[in-house]
Amino acid sequence: MTALTRLTMAAARDGLRRRNFTATELAAAHVAAVEAARPLNAFVTETPELAMAQAAESDRRLQRGEARPLEGLPLAIKDLFCTKDILTTASSHILDGFKPPYESTVTAQLWAAGAVMLGKTNMDEFAMGSSTTTSYYGPTENPWRRPGDNRPLVPGGSSGGSAAIVAACGALGATGTDTGGSIRQPASFTGIVGMKPTYGRCSRWGVVAFASSLDHPGPLTRTVRDAAMLLRGMAGHDPKDSTSAPVAVPDFEAALTGDIRGLKVGIPKEYRVDGMPGEIETLWQRGIEWLKTAGAHPVEISLPMTKYALPAYYIVAPAEASSNLARYDGVRFGLRVDGKSLEEMYELTRAAGFGAEVRRRVLIGTYVLSAGYYDAYYVKAQRVRTLIARDFAEAFKMVDCILTPTAPSSAFAIGEKSDDPIAMYLNDVFTVPADLAGIPAISVPAGLDESGLPLGLQIIGRAFDEETVFRVAGVLEEAASFTATPQFIAGASSSGGDIGSGHHEPH
Repeated sequence: MTALTRLTMAAARDGLRRRNFTATELAAAHVAAVEAARPLNAFVTETPELAMAQAAESDRRLQRGEARPLEGLPLAIKDLFCTKDILTTASSHILDGFKPPYESTVTAQLWAAGAVMLGKTNMDEFAMGSSTTTSYYGPTENPWRRPGDNRPLVPGGSSGGSAAIVAACGALGATGTDTGGSIRQPASFTGIVGMKPTYGRCSRWGVVAFASSLDHPGPLTRTVRDAAMLLRGMAGHDPKDSTSAPVAVPDFEAALTGDIRGLKVGIPKEYRVDGMPGEIETLWQRGIEWLKTAGAHPVEISLPMTKYALPAYYIVAPAEASSNLARYDGVRFGLRVDGKSLEEMYELTRAAGFGAEVRRRVLIGTYVLSAGYYDAYYVKAQRVRTLIARDFAEAFKMVDCILTPTAPSSAFAIGEKSDDPIAMYLNDVFTVPADLAGIPAISVPAGLDESGLPLGLQIIGRAFDEETVFRVAGVLEEAASFTATPQFIAGASSSGGDIGSGHHEPH
């Protein structure tokens, strides 16, 4: 059974169609893997009975030769996507007991395409964080360890549960959301692929809102091909979401031709930040060489507004969060703490329901939207955002895509940066600009740092040109030939689950 959990989505799809194994066997192997991965705390809710029922239906369809695109493939769903009659909490105490009476558009499309649901994954509360340590349900652990050091590491965030379970071979793929880097940074930290599509490519309907103009649903998988498959299942125009783009969804998988000859790849000088470890610069240079060898032309470009991206993001995102989170008041759903008056009930419910990081961002957001500060902060941040998008538009007149590091470091220990919110926010320095501009970007695992932990490289593309992003990512993936496995898997297969040993294959 173990071998089934090591398959890529593409290999599992082909194996099911060739009748090498059944969807029920595939689901059972993943349900067992999810149970074995419980020490990572990657799930808020497991749905094994539903998985087995969906797999049985997939087997019936496969038998009849009526396989849908994702037939029988077991997926994990970030706990931000509403799932009908299944607990959906956004990893917050304030949504205790909330079982939506409806299904998010993205998950509805996945089930219609034949996918199988393993459960809802842990995340930073309301997607606010870069470490999956702000969850009401406790932190998720990265399946990787530093060799010789048994301290648990963060899987990145906010989609840390999704990234951790995919890296630990507990799911073939997972959904995430990316507001400031929350798909790409955890992908980099856990050695997998994370794709943030263009804003509007995937519907946000039924996704618990953090910052509405920045939230991007997208896939987390172990290969670029799998990300292309999963994004195709997630994407599409949705009349229920006014920001959903009415554009056709191409066959992203067909874009993986392996041919990038003549493509111009932008190398932005502003992505060399103070204090960035030398090994990230070295990996970036190696990535440039790989693409050059494949026939692409590196071009130095300038994105001068990059240095203002983080400050602008940390005004726009909290402002939208403060507006979106006003609906959690104890009246209609989730937690209610009764008080002597309606106002006191609001106060007590929110004080008990929201964690420290969510309270911090709501306060910042309310402040920047308040009279006297709105023009000074919020309006200015929106102008900066326009200039960042203009920088990218100018760059794309000269280049076809842009190559940068994904994150300024590898995974750090749980609790290492929790006393310093600014240090935590700096994790998003390379990922935030693409969110502000709403353009597609992917993180591909490209190597290990000196501690034996994964590092990713990021490819950024033009709006709605995910095909070029996937094509370049496929070439990068092949050149990097990243085969290292987390200690959690190595330990589980050799020593019954002990993850302290440390194991990675040489490159």
